[in-house]
Amino acid sequence: MEVAELKSKILKLLKEDEEFRYAVAGLIGLEEILKRLDKHEEVIEEILKRLDSHEEVIKEMLKRFDHHEEVLQEILKRLDRHEEVIKEVLKRLDRHEEELIELRKDMNKGFELVNRHISALGARWGLMAEEAFREGLRGVLEKELGLKVEKWVTYDERGVVFGYPSEVEVDIAIKDGKLTLIEVSSHVRASDVYQFKRKAELYKEKTGREPERLIIVTPYAEEKAIEASKKLGVEIYTKI
Repeated sequence: MEVAELKSKILKLLKEDEEFRYAVAGLIGLEEILKRLDKHEEVIEEILKRLDSHEEVIKEMLKRFDHHEEVLQEILKRLDRHEEVIKEVLKRLDRHEEELIELRKDMNKGFELVNRHISALGARWGLMAEEAFREGLRGVLEKELGLKVEKWVTYDERGVVFGYPSEVEVDIAIKDGKLTLIEVSSHVRASDVYQFKRKAELYKEKTGREPERLIIVTPYAEEKAIEASKKLGVEIYTKI
């Protein structure tokens, strides 16, 4: 039987024989289903393989998590120990801070005592330096100006110079019969000029002799001191 004739008969049966038509359709559908099932089975096998692989990965991850948990527990233990050490250090620091505060108080007391000693020494040195300066200038006056300078000392009962009874001294020089009162100082203020003028008044009161000249010799005189000297007739010499 030729193929064309066979095809013709099959087509006729499909058209005329309902049972045959369903049988053929069933065979065709079953074969397609079987093919798809085969494909699905392959996919399922691949999925299972991957699941097995994932399961191994998950087991490895769980092992690592367990290890990490152990490490974390050890870290927490160390942190607890460190916290105890830090607390102890803070306690010691508090004690040291208290000791430092006490030490600072003691040092401040010591510095105050040293400052008092230094101030006392400075005051004594200032007086000594001022006296040495005066003696030096007296020598200059005698050498350069030919003035014989002598110290005149008296007791001021009425407090003319300082406002209360005290001993008063002033330098005097006599040349060609002229009397000059001299005050030597390293620094002259206006109050020093007024005080020197009162010394001259006391000298006149005590000796009955009025000085022809009143001279202040100093390397530095304040502006107000110069103004006062002009009003009171006192000469100030700063070029020494």
